[in-house]
Amino acid sequence: MATPFVQGQLRQEPVSVLVETECACCARPLRFTVDNQLAYSFEDPKTEPLLFVPQVDFGKLKDPSIIDAF
Repeated sequence: MATPFVQGQLRQEPVSVLVETECACCARPLRFTVDNQLAYSFEDPKTEPLLFVPQVDFGKLKDPSIIDAF
C-alpha cells in the first residue's frame, strides 16, 4: 500500500487509498480511506476500530522488511 504514497510524494500530489477489509474478530466488513497525511475516515461513521502505528527503529532493524520484524 505504500507505493501510491511514494508516487504522490515524488509527484508532489495528494494521494488517498480506499481500504476494504474485515474485522479479525467478527468478520464484519470495514471500508476506510486514508490519505498521504495519514488522515482517515470510515464509510460507516459508527465504526470504531483500534488502529495503531508500529514503532520501529530502522537503524537497528535486522529483518529484510518491517513486516518480517513482526
